[in-house]
Amino acid sequence: MNELQLIKGIGPKTIKYLNKLNIYNIEDLIHHFPFRYEVLNRSNILQAMQDEKVIIDGKIETKPVIIRYRGRQNRMSFRLMTSELLIQVNVYNRAFLVNHLLIGRYITVIGKWDKKHNTIIGNDIIFTKLSNEPLIIPIYHTTTGLNKKNLHNYIINTMEIYDNFNDYIPDYLVKENQFISKKEALINIHQPTNESLLKKAILRLKYEELFLYMLKINYLKDQNNEIDNKYIKKVNKEHVQKFIMKLPFKLTNDQIKVIDEIIDDMQQPKRMNRLIQGDVGSGKTIVSVIAIYMMYLCKYQSALMVPTEILARQHYQNIKQLFKDINIKVELLIGSLTKKEKDKIYTQLLNHEIDLIIGTHALIQENVEYHNLGLVITDEQHRFGVNQRLNLINKGIKPDVLYMSATPIPRTYALTIYGDLDISTIKTLPANRKEITTYLKKSQQIKEVLYLIKQELELGHQIYVVAPLIEESDNSDLSDIKKLEHQFNLAFGKLFKIEVLHGKLNSKEKEKIMQSFLDGNINILISTTVIEVGVDVPNATMMIIFDADRFGLSTIHQLRGRVGRSNLQSYCVLISDKEKERLNILTKTNDGFAISEADFKIRGQGDLFGYKQSGDIDFKIADFQKDFKILLKAKEDAKKFISKKLFEQYPLIKEKIETSIIIE
Repeated sequence: MNELQLIKGIGPKTIKYLNKLNIYNIEDLIHHFPFRYEVLNRSNILQAMQDEKVIIDGKIETKPVIIRYRGRQNRMSFRLMTSELLIQVNVYNRAFLVNHLLIGRYITVIGKWDKKHNTIIGNDIIFTKLSNEPLIIPIYHTTTGLNKKNLHNYIINTMEIYDNFNDYIPDYLVKENQFISKKEALINIHQPTNESLLKKAILRLKYEELFLYMLKINYLKDQNNEIDNKYIKKVNKEHVQKFIMKLPFKLTNDQIKVIDEIIDDMQQPKRMNRLIQGDVGSGKTIVSVIAIYMMYLCKYQSALMVPTEILARQHYQNIKQLFKDINIKVELLIGSLTKKEKDKIYTQLLNHEIDLIIGTHALIQENVEYHNLGLVITDEQHRFGVNQRLNLINKGIKPDVLYMSATPIPRTYALTIYGDLDISTIKTLPANRKEITTYLKKSQQIKEVLYLIKQELELGHQIYVVAPLIEESDNSDLSDIKKLEHQFNLAFGKLFKIEVLHGKLNSKEKEKIMQSFLDGNINILISTTVIEVGVDVPNATMMIIFDADRFGLSTIHQLRGRVGRSNLQSYCVLISDKEKERLNILTKTNDGFAISEADFKIRGQGDLFGYKQSGDIDFKIADFQKDFKILLKAKEDAKKFISKKLFEQYPLIKEKIETSIIIE
């Protein structure tokens, strides 16, 4: 039996919903943190206006009366004595609460005030009386079939019976930083009683997450600095130069500099462990292709791992073309191949009949073995966890490693975030690329935007449209993807093919839609940010982003990078009625590094009660942009912990680190 079923209210059906949130056990459940909080203050009912949202508490004076109508619909009514006056409360479709609404019980009601009829239309009931402190309500990410209130109840029920709170901060650091205990932190983050305790809980949990992360980084750095002459590869620079000269385009100075850094790495008696970061379209892939050619000259195999099958196929086709005059055997290994096709590739890899294998996570399956793997490249490296990357690194010999990322990070931050890597940067774009023109429009200027779209469609070009939500939310007026689909069908549906892509589709559905867009069979693709990591669609020339103020500048820049993939003039249109000054930065520059710097400065420490925007690294609560000062402290503490060789004194921390990375 799954341990989650030990929790009151959780059965097999609920477990399926929890699994969709990546909650598989009790540890996952109690670490499913709120992404924001709603702060409620008691309303003065005498001063409240007609239809105003109010929050009041009082004592139940009458037994609730239930009226049923239209099949399963119901209305429950009772009287509540507040400190000001006796009022009527009407609650719809909450009849299941009737046994809890006992005469004399104190409750808090949140709802709309109908002043004319002395009635609250309640949409939420909390079974406690408001204290003098504001009521802080945690808001969780959830999924269809699992409401926020039930999810919160499951977490609270767990906290009541579970006492195995593993503390991964050494006791001397808990004392030094005056942290509250792990148990106190978890209780207060899920059921905060006041803002002060909530801040202490958040600080303590963020520090723990960042401390563990920096321990991993420094542990890996020690591993990567192992000196051994077997890592030295004698690269024939003349052959490399001849290959570069035959390319159908000229390399930029930045690309040449990075290639020199890679050659230098390969000739060192330690393993290459390098991150190449640069804007979308800056030419990172061709640098990796040249590194693959170096490995081929040194008689080693290479592996290129990417996030999606469609991207793997595109790399396969492009790289085969670049190697068409060279006897380099390139193969594609993806999940959709038949067992027979996969078995053939496994045999060829083991026998060194393949020099370069390109694929998705299929490359790190247990039955994939290499003859002499010399180089591992991961594209969009921040999309892979440390475990997945190391899984591949640990196959066969210890290979050199190149990570590629199109998410520019200011150097100061990159040296901390990717502290175990050497960092190369490509800033200059290839000569044939035109700068993307970016406009900022208000929602009432939508007709102008539609006209711009029409012009591009009539030229035979394709359009991306991005919305931040998948479905409407009760407390949000943001443009939702289904509403956008309806509006675009009204405007363009008779003449152009429109399709929708979002995170609720399975991977095969997403790949099918993206392939269709790549093939030119879809004119307008309406999507959530799942297109941020995508294929090159040279014919896509316009990116429309609704509610642009909801995104970080770097995220918008990544989305914008989906267009401008050819010599065609491309455009990005940001639609927003807010944050004009911040968004204007994007209309003035296409430099991802400058934008990233601005994003870091603007976001600062963030807002405790605002929406949490995750960074590229998948933390549960920390955000390396907002929490950079905490990260620097964690980095310093982690370095001291390792230098003092304290792992043996803290076996729990040692076990956590060793089980979360693969020891080489």
